[in-house]
Amino acid sequence: MIPIPQAFEIALQHHLAGRLAEAEALYRGILAVQPNHADSMHMLGVIAHQIGRLDLAAELIRHAIVLEPNNPVAHCNLGLVCHARGSPEEAITSYHRALQLKPDHAEAHNNLGIALVEQRKLDEAVEAFRRALQLKADYPEACNNLANALRESGKLDEAIAAFNQSLQLKPDSADTHYYLGNTLFDRGKIDEAYEEFERAFQLRPGDATIISKIILTLHFRPGDFTHRMTQELQRWDRQFSEPRKRLILPHRHDRHPERHLRIGYVSPDFCDHVVGRNLLPLVRCHDRQDFEITCYSGVIKPDIVTEEFRRYAHHWRRTVGVSDEALAAMIRQDGIDVLVDLSQHTLGNRLTVFPHQPAPVQVSFAGYPESAGIEAIGYRISDRYLEAEASKIGVRSSEFGFSLPADLPSLNSDLRPATEEQVFLLDSFWCYDPCGVEVEVNGLPANGSGMVTFGSLNNFFKINEPVLRLWARVLEKVPNSRLVLLSDPDAQRQWVLRVLQGEGIEAQRVEFVKRLPRRQYFELYHRLDLVLDPFPYGGHTTSLDALWMGVPVVSLAGERAVSRAGLSQMSNLGLRELVAFSEDEYIALAAKLARDLPRLAELRRTLRARMQSSPLMDAPRFARQVEAAYRAMWRRWCTETGP
Repeated sequence: MIPIPQAFEIALQHHLAGRLAEAEALYRGILAVQPNHADSMHMLGVIAHQIGRLDLAAELIRHAIVLEPNNPVAHCNLGLVCHARGSPEEAITSYHRALQLKPDHAEAHNNLGIALVEQRKLDEAVEAFRRALQLKADYPEACNNLANALRESGKLDEAIAAFNQSLQLKPDSADTHYYLGNTLFDRGKIDEAYEEFERAFQLRPGDATIISKIILTLHFRPGDFTHRMTQELQRWDRQFSEPRKRLILPHRHDRHPERHLRIGYVSPDFCDHVVGRNLLPLVRCHDRQDFEITCYSGVIKPDIVTEEFRRYAHHWRRTVGVSDEALAAMIRQDGIDVLVDLSQHTLGNRLTVFPHQPAPVQVSFAGYPESAGIEAIGYRISDRYLEAEASKIGVRSSEFGFSLPADLPSLNSDLRPATEEQVFLLDSFWCYDPCGVEVEVNGLPANGSGMVTFGSLNNFFKINEPVLRLWARVLEKVPNSRLVLLSDPDAQRQWVLRVLQGEGIEAQRVEFVKRLPRRQYFELYHRLDLVLDPFPYGGHTTSLDALWMGVPVVSLAGERAVSRAGLSQMSNLGLRELVAFSEDEYIALAAKLARDLPRLAELRRTLRARMQSSPLMDAPRFARQVEAAYRAMWRRWCTETGP
């Protein structure tokens, strides 16, 4: 028989070479002879982690630590497993123990920083990553993590410098190009971000997250995007749907068209997030007799909104660390009839589960009002103001008791989804809820200051040069006015000032504010008289926040659904006169309203009540229309596939 030390070395060689089955067999053979061999127990736990069996991994590594409590590597690996299981607090405890045993353990410092980022302890995380780099200068992963922590802290220029340093260490890192792209995206450098995402995808073409980011980024690029968007959606579907078709199993659901339906919602955003806040009224108001709700939650850090979702859902499934195959099997086992993607191509999506076709009816909704472009998702929910002529792109709106206004300008007829999906139209894509933030509407600021304050508190990545040039023309038309923008305190502010000054707008007319907690963010609207909507991706929930605070929004409706949120929201409020369909009209509307202080004051006084009595806040109506869409989809499936 091979001596145990030699057998362990051979097992390690198999393990390092990726031959996990051979390594596991040898580790188990060692334990059969010597049950207290801590290193073999530890390595079995590492293999369990590698193959996604996280509970088993935690059990094995904890057992190994009992056998050998002073092994810093085992504590560090336990931290990795706890983190993967969505328990960053336990992970932090394990990393601290590893560092007590081995203070110069660079990997433990790096992993500690990752867990601290998830706890939003960003300064501590930055310190941990810097310590890892002091101990191990050639450590591109720690360099990337440092850059991401700096990015999360709003220090975008420092983050970009750190990513570039990482690329010097490892130029062919797909991760670094991807993260750098995200930071450039935050800076509003959309074209440069797009290029970095393309480089990342060329280096790692099997990564669906990267191509999803490419697709999402295209929505924010000014100019015609139709052809490129269609190409990218088709590329995603070709690459990630086709290989999964062979895994589709037949559905054996009861085909009765009027029976009780099981609805499954898939999202990482069942939390204090714009999607979560928009969906909470729906989940609260679902008809619990006819619809049974299961939430498949990818939330990393639950919060008070998460707990509300859990309270209203019939079933709660945590999907963090769950593979696509396992999640698809879970959905099948739950007997879901209608599976709803709530992300499209936004961060944390689980779109790669949908080509497994775990439910007979699959639909996308709520992430943003555009197509996910996936063949396996046959339906999309939108609203009648966001879309083109309903009769040409989906189910007739008459099924829901309303008709498309005859005077509504249509979308560009070339804007078609990459797949033959059906689009169901609601009154409103959004159902607004301030989610417990109680901030009263104040009087019109201009009446006290003697000047009109325009503003945009949208994420900075919605701000581009054509937008700034248009806003400069508005400021030029209203001489006694100023502009307030949400921006991180970095070079993006200098860029804004350069563009505006190039258009003749003095720097002192522009004020920048940083990102703030939700209540303080609402209070910023006390300083604004009028919001200017960006384009091509307009304000969505941010505009609803402004309206809730009594601040009207002047919007430019474009040819993309994401640029028609203002049209939808203002139409639902009976304020279509605040929507422009050309840049000249946008400038004229903003300038006219800015000069009419009595009108601004009246809107400020009445907007909240308008919202409360409109479809924008009618949660029961919103829920009934969404449920009617699910029922119509289900009836169609029963008709098409039934006997």
